[in-house]
Amino acid sequence: MTEFSRETFTPGVYLVTDTALCGSRGVVETVRAAVDGGIQTVQIREKDASAADFYQLVLRISEAVGGRAAILINDRIDVFLAARAAGARVHGVHVGQSDLPVTAVRMIVGDDAIIGLTANTVDHVRQVALLPDRTVDYLGVGVIRATATKVNHPAPIGVDGFAGVAAVAGLPCVAIGGVMLDDVGELRRARAAGVAVVSAICAAADPKRVAEDFVEEWNR
Repeated sequence: MTEFSRETFTPGVYLVTDTALCGSRGVVETVRAAVDGGIQTVQIREKDASAADFYQLVLRISEAVGGRAAILINDRIDVFLAARAAGARVHGVHVGQSDLPVTAVRMIVGDDAIIGLTANTVDHVRQVALLPDRTVDYLGVGVIRATATKVNHPAPIGVDGFAGVAAVAGLPCVAIGGVMLDDVGELRRARAAGVAVVSAICAAADPKRVAEDFVEEWNR
C-alpha cells in the first residue's frame, strides 16, 4: 500500500517536526513547504498532543504530502496503526530506547512498515546487532550538537562520534541533533544515510528554500 518500501527507503534529508517552532504557520504548511523543497522523509513528532489530535494531524499531513515523501510517526504506534487503517499514506515509526521494545514494535506494525530506532552509543548498536534480522531498518544517531528541541538529550557526540557509531552499525544511520547546513557534507562523508533537521527548517521564515539548500548540499 506504500510508495516507500523498506527495501527502497533512503532517508536523505529528513525533517522532524516541532509544533512550537513552526509557529503560526503550523506544522502542516511547514511540512508541505519542506516537501516542496525536496525533503524525502518526514517524522511527525508530537510529545504533548493527545492521541486524537496527533491522529488528526497525521491525516492532514498525509494529505498535504500526497505520497511525495515517506512519513514516519514518532513513538506513537497506536497513532500509526489508526492512521494507516484510515488509509493515510504513513510508512513507519521511529522509536527510542525507552519506548516499547523494538521487537514488539515489529510484531505490532507488521513486516512492511519502516522502523527507525534511536541509538546514541556503540553499546546501543551492539544491542541492535543481537536482534533478529530485519527488525530495524535504520538508526537515528546523535545528538550531533547540543539542541533545544529535545530536553534531556544525551551529551553531543559530534561528527567524529557519529562516524564511530556509523562505522560499526551495519545499518543506515541518520544523524540528528543540532544539524546545520554546514554539517551536511561532513556527515555524509562520515557515512550518514541521512541528516535529520528540526529547527533549521521548522523555525525558518521560508522552509521551502531552506529545504532546497539542505537537499542541494546533500546531493553535492
